[in-house]
Amino acid sequence: MKYLTRALFWLAIVSIGLSGCERNNKTDPKSEPSNTASAVQDPAAETFTTNCDSRLKLAKEQLAILESYRDNYAADAVLNKINDLDITLDAAASKASLYRNVHPNENVRKAADQCQQQFAKLFTEISLSRPLYNLLQKIDASGADKITKRYIDKMIQDFKRSGVNKDEATRDKIRLLNEEIVKLGQDFNRNIREDVRHIELASADELSGLPEDYIQAHPADGNGKIKITTDYPDYFPFLRYAHNDARRLELYIQFQKRGYPANKNILKELLRKRYELAKLLDYDSYASLITEDKMIKTAGNAQDFIDKINTIAQQRAAQDYAVLLKGLRKTDPSANEVGDWQKMYLEELVKQEQYQIDSRQVRQYFAYDKVRDGIFHLIENMFNVSIKPWQNAAPWHSSVESYEVWDNNRLIGRFYLDMHPRQGKYKHAAQFGVQEGVKDRQIPIAALVCNFPGGDNDEGLMEHAQVETFLHEFGHLIHTIFAGQQQWLGVSGISTEWDFVEAPSQMLEEWIWNPATLKTFAANSDGETIPDDIITKMRAARDFGRGLWARHQMFYAALSLNYYNRDPDSFDLDELMISLRKQYSPYPHVNDTHFYSAFGHLDGYSAIYYTYMWSLVIAADMFSEFEKHGLLNQETAARYRQKVLAPGGSKDAAELVEDFLGRPYNFDAFAAQLNR
Repeated sequence: MKYLTRALFWLAIVSIGLSGCERNNKTDPKSEPSNTASAVQDPAAETFTTNCDSRLKLAKEQLAILESYRDNYAADAVLNKINDLDITLDAAASKASLYRNVHPNENVRKAADQCQQQFAKLFTEISLSRPLYNLLQKIDASGADKITKRYIDKMIQDFKRSGVNKDEATRDKIRLLNEEIVKLGQDFNRNIREDVRHIELASADELSGLPEDYIQAHPADGNGKIKITTDYPDYFPFLRYAHNDARRLELYIQFQKRGYPANKNILKELLRKRYELAKLLDYDSYASLITEDKMIKTAGNAQDFIDKINTIAQQRAAQDYAVLLKGLRKTDPSANEVGDWQKMYLEELVKQEQYQIDSRQVRQYFAYDKVRDGIFHLIENMFNVSIKPWQNAAPWHSSVESYEVWDNNRLIGRFYLDMHPRQGKYKHAAQFGVQEGVKDRQIPIAALVCNFPGGDNDEGLMEHAQVETFLHEFGHLIHTIFAGQQQWLGVSGISTEWDFVEAPSQMLEEWIWNPATLKTFAANSDGETIPDDIITKMRAARDFGRGLWARHQMFYAALSLNYYNRDPDSFDLDELMISLRKQYSPYPHVNDTHFYSAFGHLDGYSAIYYTYMWSLVIAADMFSEFEKHGLLNQETAARYRQKVLAPGGSKDAAELVEDFLGRPYNFDAFAAQLNR
């Protein structure tokens, strides 16, 4: 059952996207009153709560049937009933996770929060259910296939990891801790999502350096002030292009303080609760608990990996840092260090001066609509599928687009695109599960939630980096759809190890640098295709700053790991953050910033932010196979789909990669990319 084989791990990610959950109890499902209908304030919220309550009631009834099961113990007989429960859980939990992050109605978002809390409580009860655990051990898998046997073994393993073998008093503590962890995570992420800060510019002169469409989109108000917010479409162009260093610093500080001060106490309490949970489960830290079922296996291995990447990147990072510092000294001769708020601006100057690339000019070739259509075309050609409008969809907002994916004449998935910012919406970029696919029962449905320019009379000109992000997130979506064809929901979709999840999407990013791909959609408003010389310069400039980026990413990974690999009462959040930044990041700490308060992954990914770089190592190795045979080679793409994407969680990730490469993965391709 997905909500068993992903227990412990998915409880964390339930707050941020990709899908999620776990857990169970002995209570009579008919005797416990609903707790979701607390503060219903309008019909839409009431409808959501009613539907959630209905699903919750059904799930408890299905759970009770499983807990009292005394019938046929053949694998298919038991697992079909587990599938029934999983489908019910997935329908409610996925919608709650999505709607709490994207619904335009604040009351519906609150109702989704409450619904998610109730299902998280049920997931905990499921994972601690002795009757269900005993049932799994009675399954007769003698005639089952390899995938089914592996699935059963994984469920039994994760039951043990969740504490099912503990005494009743300990299991009660685990139940309570998991409920508290979910609520704290919701509060932590809500504070980030809703804390949109801004600075006020005195005049349009302080927009000097920014693209004309950005300037036009930010007129002065009645008092002559120009507001620049911490939302992504405002923040990143300003940090990249604005000539005014003081204003960039001012906006950077506001961005780095989102969620502060409330999130300082919330994060500390979240760390305490997870540490207490790990101790109850006989682990020395939460980092040890959360890494055990990943490819990396231990927290010590995660630390070794972080240090290895940091070492590999140091020489290249030092070279690139010297170039940035030299550029900074042209305007500030006394400068002796580069600030974190200055890196994007200085990197842009380097690309203009050394590579003759001006990202403001490149933007003209990446209008949102053309980018979307180009990515569709790429996926269609690579994997021989068709993407068509989903005619009868009912999205949560008028700006959301809906599509279907067809493989020949067979519908294999559907998806939503919620791609532009609005008040109260999730601030980053992610794929959210809507419905996991189950062979012969239901097709996979997913949603991309991003914050790109476009919509509401916005021309929608995107940075090339945003185009890369679009394709990355679309990679998750395609993985979900291709993998969502398994018999058991528990191994369907992206249900592989968490530190492999990013690899397929990271590999797909490479296509957005491919000239043949770019020329299919990158065109300006006059219909002129992006010139060859610009693509050549973009590719030449691409690797500048790669070492700096890798080291700074290791700061994020080290922060994530080291907040969770020790007793949280043994350190101060700010002091440890500053110490780790000195050790790993090329950029010094900026006073009056509290990055951890806005780092949502400290809830969702907890100790395992290292997974982004771990996945990138594997992505680079897999991409080497496409480099051999051609990026648009359909035979290689078909083999990749069959060997890596389609199996979902039916095999270990290392085995999937070896099936595709014909050998175990290694660091060689990644190291070559980093130092080229």
